[in-house]
Amino acid sequence: MLEPYARLAERALRDEPPEQAQALWILDGDDVELLPLLHAAYVPRRSHFGRKVMVHILNNVQSGLCAEDCGYCSQSRDSKAAIRKYPLKSDDEILAEAERAARAGASRYCMVASGRGPSLERTRRLAAIVRRVKERFPIEVCLSVGIIDEEHARILAEAGLDRLNHNLNTSKAHYAEICSTHEHADRVRTLVAAKKCGLEPCSGLIVGMGETSRDVVDVAFELRELEVPSIPVNFLIPIEGNPVASDGSLTPERCLRALALMRFVNPRAEIRVAGGREGHLRALGPLALWPANSLFVEGYLTTRGDAIAETTRMIRDAGFEVEGNPLSAQEPADEQGGFQLSGIDGEILKTA
Repeated sequence: MLEPYARLAERALRDEPPEQAQALWILDGDDVELLPLLHAAYVPRRSHFGRKVMVHILNNVQSGLCAEDCGYCSQSRDSKAAIRKYPLKSDDEILAEAERAARAGASRYCMVASGRGPSLERTRRLAAIVRRVKERFPIEVCLSVGIIDEEHARILAEAGLDRLNHNLNTSKAHYAEICSTHEHADRVRTLVAAKKCGLEPCSGLIVGMGETSRDVVDVAFELRELEVPSIPVNFLIPIEGNPVASDGSLTPERCLRALALMRFVNPRAEIRVAGGREGHLRALGPLALWPANSLFVEGYLTTRGDAIAETTRMIRDAGFEVEGNPLSAQEPADEQGGFQLSGIDGEILKTA
């Protein structure tokens, strides 16, 4: 392996992040060679996760109806995106979709509800659903419900929730550019509350919202400081009607560099290539598996994604192994198209 890539890999194996200057070089260096960079990122990825890839399926259990003004989100109060809006789905619907996710081969079932945060009554209902999913299906459960405190987190932890997702999305310095109805600090407090109550925090970022490379680096290091074990890296999906549009920075190489940076800074974390991977990585999509060890399939709340069967083929063709669950082994996904999941009931009809 060529220098300086070998040094990055060696530091990551010692759980040492790159220096700030190195981190910026990973994103912006004119002399960076992409394949050696990805090979170096694969060294810690292989050390901690081998060649396994975890597959996650999202379920949009409540769509729209949100009073927050997050500019990147088609469910926010200020978005004009053509999505279908609906209140929280019935327990039976959510359980049925959990079963479909498990049988489709997902490692984790991720329930997402729009809104600033749940009431205690809503939290108790979600906790009961989590408990039923965990009792019935051999699948991990992640929940994303906005801002919560320790009381809410404790209820969810006692129900057996595996992870609580709440993305930082961007740096503290850039946060006011994408949202005004809450602050970056509110998101940090939610992650701290989750961890204090025994929940694994899941938190990542969205790249392509007009942030600088320094902003991306700052988020990577903040997630390390917060000891976040699960980090989704999203690439802004340009949805017509959203206040925050694509900044034009997202080439396939830029996306791969961002994934590599996240792996070097957080070598032990589950790095997930998340929203926007299909449209922004395009033909270079399989290369994301060198730094990342998990991904989403079937869609991203209000936009479509690749089907699980298609993604499974991509993973295997690249020489990696899908990390499924016992139930999926009993009923493998249809090789021609996979299970039809309903995680994107709020699907938009058009993107910008």
